[in-house]
Amino acid sequence: SSVSKNSLKCSLLQLQCHFTWNLRREDVDLDDLEETIGDQIKFFIKFNITNYNLLSYVCYLKNMKEKALRSLQKAEEIVQNNHPDEIARRSLVTWGNYAWICFYMERYEEAQSYVSKVENSYKKLSCTAQWKIQFPEIYAEKGWAYLKFGGNYYKEAKNCFENALKDEPNNPEFHAGYAIAIYRSEDYLLGQCEDASLSFKALKRAVELNPWDTSIVALLALKFQDLKRDDEGEAYIKEAMQKTPDLPYVLRYAAKFYRRKGEADKALEIVKKALEVTPNSAILQHQLGLCYRAKLFQLKKTRYPPQEQVQELIQNSIFHFKIVVEKRPKLFVAYTDLANMYGEAKRYEEGEETLQKALQINNLSDYDKQQIYYHYGNFHRFHMKSESEAIQFYIEALKIANDSYYFHKCRTILKKLLEQRIQRGSRNATDFGTLGFIYRLNGEKHEATEYYKKAIALSPNSEEYLSALCELQIST
Repeated sequence: SSVSKNSLKCSLLQLQCHFTWNLRREDVDLDDLEETIGDQIKFFIKFNITNYNLLSYVCYLKNMKEKALRSLQKAEEIVQNNHPDEIARRSLVTWGNYAWICFYMERYEEAQSYVSKVENSYKKLSCTAQWKIQFPEIYAEKGWAYLKFGGNYYKEAKNCFENALKDEPNNPEFHAGYAIAIYRSEDYLLGQCEDASLSFKALKRAVELNPWDTSIVALLALKFQDLKRDDEGEAYIKEAMQKTPDLPYVLRYAAKFYRRKGEADKALEIVKKALEVTPNSAILQHQLGLCYRAKLFQLKKTRYPPQEQVQELIQNSIFHFKIVVEKRPKLFVAYTDLANMYGEAKRYEEGEETLQKALQINNLSDYDKQQIYYHYGNFHRFHMKSESEAIQFYIEALKIANDSYYFHKCRTILKKLLEQRIQRGSRNATDFGTLGFIYRLNGEKHEATEYYKKAIALSPNSEEYLSALCELQIST
């Protein structure tokens, strides 16, 4: 063809669109993501350009190139109807995606024409020789894409919205994205962030600018609850449910609010209502499982819990968690929740299998792995009553050097368990050696040295303890 494929590829890599943002297919479940975007298109009219552009990329990844092109046509129609004065500026990402998809379909002339459209638009819009100027809405669109691709991208999402806000500090949509990104990263890192009030401030600001955006209002309510201000939170939840009684996102957050408040029945009712609106939602199936689990734990606190009822709640919980694991094979919390329920049902083999599957998910971060080992340890400690097995899993979590919430949790539990064993008269070198290891992690070299010496006294030929002791003595 008259268009050289290599120079075209060079131009494509310069474009700002989903194909150049490093969104990895192995980080998401594509079917589930396609469904989620479909729901959002149905319920959030104003973000639909963004949603159709992302959908085109997801369809491309699923090898549905025709459908990908149809999504881009939809995005173009919305731009023409809603932003007739800013067609070029609003279409840069759409045209970039078009260029890439045409390239992959070997329609090189067409790909080149979209590349030229983008380049010419930049020249007109930026009146600078260098056309790499970034528009705030492109930063925002990138931010929304990162939010959809999960926890590994939350930090990048936050940076994108920060950049967008530099140009338009009062843009309600950018504030909403920024607040969601901070809220999610706090949630994802379970409060190990420097300052939990960060997302509170961001959400409050977003709600001031977006009083009609009830899903942000409901998130603010959850944040009030995190800060132990339930009454203020509940006022926001009620307001959001009043304004949009059928919006699945609001119902989902409301259910979480009432479940955490200890009103499991009310939460259950709300989740069921949300499922009528979006029947395929894996997140809602997970919520159902969590509601039954909450009811189970409430019931088990009573003096003589009726056994049929206990069994029924366990079965319901397992049933819904299993759906989640099938629908979203990358959502590892669903596996740890399911395994825990198998433990409640005394179905230990299935519990083990489920935890093994969780560890085999291919894109786990260190933090995720630590969380799974923590639950694995608990499974053996509480359900299978095997302390020494549990200790092995807690140690696995500590071998992943990462100063996280679960790292601290596992370290604290291990220290307590091992000290108890030694008080009970343990003569097992491993117990002393492991305590030495924990003190060493804590930087308490004196204690570490003492415990390693005791371990060596019990097991004089251990290479591991001897070399650990040597290293400690060199470093002190």
